[in-house]
Amino acid sequence: MKLTRFLLASLGTAVLATGLFAQQAPGLKKIGISDVKPTPAIVESVKKAGRANSLDRVVQALDSQLIDRVQSTRKFEVIARSDLASILKDADVTGGAFKVNGVDYLLVTSIDDFQDFEETATFAALGKTATRRVVRFSAVGKIYESETGKLIESTNFQISTRDSNENIDSAKNGELSDALLLDITRGMADKIANRVADVIFPAKIISRIDKQVTLNRGDGTGIAIGQLWQVFALGEELVDPDTGVSLGREELPVGKIRVTRVNPKTATADIVEDAGIDKGAIVRPPQL
Repeated sequence: MKLTRFLLASLGTAVLATGLFAQQAPGLKKIGISDVKPTPAIVESVKKAGRANSLDRVVQALDSQLIDRVQSTRKFEVIARSDLASILKDADVTGGAFKVNGVDYLLVTSIDDFQDFEETATFAALGKTATRRVVRFSAVGKIYESETGKLIESTNFQISTRDSNENIDSAKNGELSDALLLDITRGMADKIANRVADVIFPAKIISRIDKQVTLNRGDGTGIAIGQLWQVFALGEELVDPDTGVSLGREELPVGKIRVTRVNPKTATADIVEDAGIDKGAIVRPPQL
């Protein structure tokens, strides 16, 4: 029940408009995106370190970046705030489960680690110091099927960056560039949004001509020229013998492809290994 209240409350305070709600093509899945929430322990730790402002800026930026990056996958209709009241009005909570009409999936993101510190080197002979800022943070992205309340994916993402320019000053260094905060936030939003798309809508081959294939993944979805992707043919549905629950369809490796071009909505790739690659096959990105 606590999880139910948290999800509904988060959705109620955080699902933002993209301005495209009424223009979306029919058939797109609807997704609600909750406020990004740092854990209480992280909030307390960051306050003690005097970096509360940095965390606040990352949280606020990640809220808007997630909306943008999920929208950029072109796989979802991000629910507009103007439609939120009616959605929550129809929400049904029964026996600890919940059902939110008008939303197919909920994305809940929490920050479970955040560090913002400076590495300092002292040059005694020169009477100067060189300071470099380092930012690291970790987030957990959870995807729920809103009709059943079922958790269908939970993934932890880590990312870090550091100032590439060493700042030398005989006096105390001032605050280093906050561009690092923006860079790391964008990187995290990309990771989470692409994971959401890959879990709900795995990339597929939509066309094959000779030794070249076209994928339904384009710019802004994490695909890049030179990447080696593995191709899988779908087999029969797998069922857990203990629970009777479907585990999805079997995926049989049938080859590999290398991305050669990325377009706004699609990408093309050359076939590197072929053991039965055909239209409709699932394509998995490289494991980083």
